[in-house]
Amino acid sequence: MTDFDHPTARPRLIAPSLAGLYRPLEPVGETVLRFAAGALLVTHGYGKIINPFGAAGMVESLGFYPGNLWSLLLACTEFFGGIFVAVGFLTRPASFAAMIVLLVTVYFHGVVQGEGLAGAEKSILWTAIFLFYAVRGSNRYSVDGVLGRQI
Repeated sequence: MTDFDHPTARPRLIAPSLAGLYRPLEPVGETVLRFAAGALLVTHGYGKIINPFGAAGMVESLGFYPGNLWSLLLACTEFFGGIFVAVGFLTRPASFAAMIVLLVTVYFHGVVQGEGLAGAEKSILWTAIFLFYAVRGSNRYSVDGVLGRQI
């Protein structure tokens, strides 16, 4: 059995003396990434929450009817979901919802707009980040962590 055969196994460090540095920084790095992703989603959703029905035509052009409902859901997911992810509250469902929105943007930019990978790459990266938090949840540096509960 190798070190990688166990589901929680981690590769051995080339410089084991650095473990004391890396281990305490892992939750900090996770928290910074979660906060940054959530905060950026909030800034992206701010314009939509100010005019929650403004994207109705765009979402209908993608086949989401009725446009007013989907536009409102998009605005709430980006703005409030971003706040939830940033502070680590209901992290898994908020991240899952953000991931779904971003998968649609991958399709929109990559296929509908014909921009290919160049147009979809940021959305792909964001999708991967939110997938990570949808699966992993938050850590002790979060509202979920303070409450001691996660979905």
